[in-house]
Amino acid sequence: MEEENKNDIKKETIEWIKSILLAVVIAVLIKTFIFNTTYVLGNSMYPTLHEKDRLFANKISLYFSSPNRGDVVVLKAPDNPSKDYIKRVIGLGGDIVEIKDGKVYVNGEVLKEDYIEKDSFTHIYGESYWEVPKGQVFVLGDNREEGASKDSRYFGCVSLKSIKGITGFRYFPFDDRFGKIY
Repeated sequence: MEEENKNDIKKETIEWIKSILLAVVIAVLIKTFIFNTTYVLGNSMYPTLHEKDRLFANKISLYFSSPNRGDVVVLKAPDNPSKDYIKRVIGLGGDIVEIKDGKVYVNGEVLKEDYIEKDSFTHIYGESYWEVPKGQVFVLGDNREEGASKDSRYFGCVSLKSIKGITGFRYFPFDDRFGKIY
């Protein structure tokens, strides 16, 4: 009877270990290939995102298509590969992006930007004209105050390979900004 009890405990322990290992493998696969979470540091995406916002970043869509203009993406920082930046895609491969008189133009037309503060002035950091190469994007932070965002005005266009995910959902804080990001 005691031997049978030991066998049952041993079998149950093995089943628990298998279940835990399976859960860990599934979690690693999801985090590696499907989605990740990210944390906002700084105010470069204000007013869309605030410091300490927590977001889901969708990775799986990047296997099938490139980001679209207007998407908010997580990318490996070109000037510091140990960091990630969160920025908005403004120009796609083949586009011409120009900043004149504080306004952003894409292919000669003023970009309608409902996500930035009203009457924002988009400063330049030297260059004011970019031809976006194929396989790259031009990104900007939503905060256009001078020096508020390190983005394509500072480091140029970004390779699609450096994009780690497309954010679309804020899961924290639980306030009126909870939910879909525009």
